[in-house]
Amino acid sequence: MAKATAELQMKASPDAVWEVVRDFHGLGNWMPGIESSRSEGDDRVLSMMGMEIREHLVKLDDAGRAITYAITDGAPVETHEVTITVHDDGTGSRVTWDVDATPDDMAGLMQGIYQQSLEALKTHVGG
Repeated sequence: MAKATAELQMKASPDAVWEVVRDFHGLGNWMPGIESSRSEGDDRVLSMMGMEIREHLVKLDDAGRAITYAITDGAPVETHEVTITVHDDGTGSRVTWDVDATPDDMAGLMQGIYQQSLEALKTHVGG
């Protein structure tokens, strides 16, 4: 299993960023490339890049401002789990998007997607 991390600093407060990130079913509101998203209990089903990808909410930690989810179907991965964490960074926030995935080359590919997504999140929350 390969690990990779996307990371970005933002001017928005950790609470403001967490309000957006913690909404598991709201990812389609700010992540680029998502054509549609529907909720099915603790799962979300995303249509993107010609695929329908099912993701499952593993853990929501409000105190630690961290959300963990896994792709369970629809993507070319054997295993996949990510944790997005919003950190206090003095005058703003630092957001990390950690991915563990197999096959190993998928972690690096996803890191690039997640880095772009963090840029979109930064714009969405106002910097």
